[in-house]
Amino acid sequence: MIPFFQYNAILVGPVVLQVWGMCVAAGIVAATLLAVRLARKYVLPEEPILDMIIWALVGAFLMARVFHVVFYNLSYYLQNPLEVFAFWHGGMSSLGGFFGALLTLYIFAKVRHFSLKELWPYFDILSVALWLGWGIGRIGCFLIHDHPGTLTHFVLSVQYPGGARHDLGLYESILGFVLFGVFMLAFKPLIKKRWGLVTVLSSLCYAIARFFLDFLRAADLPNSDTRYAMFTPAQWGMLVIIIALTFTLFSGRFKQNKVASQ
Repeated sequence: MIPFFQYNAILVGPVVLQVWGMCVAAGIVAATLLAVRLARKYVLPEEPILDMIIWALVGAFLMARVFHVVFYNLSYYLQNPLEVFAFWHGGMSSLGGFFGALLTLYIFAKVRHFSLKELWPYFDILSVALWLGWGIGRIGCFLIHDHPGTLTHFVLSVQYPGGARHDLGLYESILGFVLFGVFMLAFKPLIKKRWGLVTVLSSLCYAIARFFLDFLRAADLPNSDTRYAMFTPAQWGMLVIIIALTFTLFSGRFKQNKVASQ
């Protein structure tokens, strides 16, 4: 059992550094450096990778806030409309982040005239980098304990005030690092079969794991996630993703391809 501790901010003189934001920033930097390194290794231009990261981040942060407002606490924001823009008070939806990133990458592809076949190598590289960044960024969620789970005696539970609970921030961080490790090791064998497998398989693994992890989210606390027909918004989103990725995987649209020499 892990003792309860909470680090929300670090004071550096007059400057207040938010721990969650620092972890997210560290994850973005680590993911970007890895993506550039892999692009060089597999002889892909770096510029599209960097441009895609910027586009995806803008869309992710914007839609993460929109989804939180609309699906998690709409009544509160209708009563306090100015709070919609007070993102520093917290409130981001990872499902919204995924949706926003995909939406802006779709727009990016249309603007830059990329076909899906041309995008798969970049998506595979960005997917592996994403899981590294996800693992690092979710450490921030664990340190501020903003995703408490149900009461438990599990060995990795956190001794919250009032009883030991699952900590979904910790579990998602572990999940991110596991996905990174597994698909980093499997990267070369998978892309030798076809580009796109890393993206589809790693995203499918995350969606399945996330769907079941959300059953561990607390439902007995004041700020517990909203449920729609017993599922959280993220679980409904994960179901859609699982169906879409399974269809993609077995639709026969992937084709054999040659990997650039190293």
